[in-house]
Amino acid sequence: MGYYNYYYFDWTYILVIIGAVLSIVASLNVKASYSKYAKVANMRGITGAEAARRILEANNVMGVSVQHVSGELTDHYDPRTQTVNLSDSVYNSTSVAALGVAAHECGHVMQHETGYTPLKIRTALVPAANIGSRFGIYIVFFGIILALEPLTTIGIWVFSLAVLFQIVTLPVEFDASRRALVMLEGYGMMGHEEVTGARKVLTAAALTYVAAAASSVMQLARLIILRNSRRNND
Repeated sequence: MGYYNYYYFDWTYILVIIGAVLSIVASLNVKASYSKYAKVANMRGITGAEAARRILEANNVMGVSVQHVSGELTDHYDPRTQTVNLSDSVYNSTSVAALGVAAHECGHVMQHETGYTPLKIRTALVPAANIGSRFGIYIVFFGIILALEPLTTIGIWVFSLAVLFQIVTLPVEFDASRRALVMLEGYGMMGHEEVTGARKVLTAAALTYVAAAASSVMQLARLIILRNSRRNND
């Protein structure tokens, strides 16, 4: 009965709850910011797709195409196919939000073109991070249930790879947004006030990554606490 209480009612669930709340708040914030500036058209009438193509052309980027993908906020740059994929609400939209998102994805293109180090590290971590996010927690809890501390420790290290990926993602996303804003204003596609609106959208989006990283760190802390508590109880 003591172990039942230890496993199901330990205080470390607070860390999970805090992480979940942070993620929800960040998600609601980005949706609110995007919704606000999706209603504000840029003064030059440029669509997200046009902005992306202009940025690529201005930087002499050859071989990268701009394509339309279905969904909302499904925008991404795929280096494997060399495509900037823009969603329904961005591709043909002339909103300030759309241009910010399109330019952000082009920021990732420029990172790839210039060999941005954090992007290289994140790319290298992808396989390990996938394993860590899928299996790390399960390995930890199997180790706790079976009272095998080495297995628990292995699980913690495996999950740490997913946490590391989340942390490395932060400079990648913030840098892509920084590049986006510089290019939008520098290439004359946005005025100063419009850039301010785009910045708010991209900052809100970046905070979702901050929330995800914080949630992962707290989950890792919880696993370490559970491992150490189990060790002390034995």
